[in-house]
Amino acid sequence: MSSPSQNPEIIAANLAAVEAHFHSEATNEVEAALDLYTDDVVWEAPARGLRFEGKRAVADNYTTMFAKMEDVEFETLQRFATEDRVVDDSVVRFRLTGEGYLPLSPGTRVEMRLVHIFEMRDGLISKEIGYEMWRAAA
Repeated sequence: MSSPSQNPEIIAANLAAVEAHFHSEATNEVEAALDLYTDDVVWEAPARGLRFEGKRAVADNYTTMFAKMEDVEFETLQRFATEDRVVDDSVVRFRLTGEGYLPLSPGTRVEMRLVHIFEMRDGLISKEIGYEMWRAAA
């Protein structure tokens, strides 16, 4: 059985949207990141039991989360896409600056394997699921 053909232009647009999303996060431009979401976006971090619906709830979560990190470094291991999904496998390293984000003490240098599955609709992110595997860095 052959797989249905995929439109390379849609795939390229999906990859570009996710790349722009990560760039906006890295430069702490939360509002620019929100522009890449559908209005009804769903954001999940299952390991922490979190789920947010809608742009404003996601923005509030980002503001809280990013306020507890400094010296953030991303390393993309692989990224690929279809017409309706983008999968990104990365390692993120940072220093934890506050309590309540991860079950580690403030000041801890963290290394997190982070696998995202983005559901895409019309070139925008309609769902973002981040599978986080964190540990104190050596």
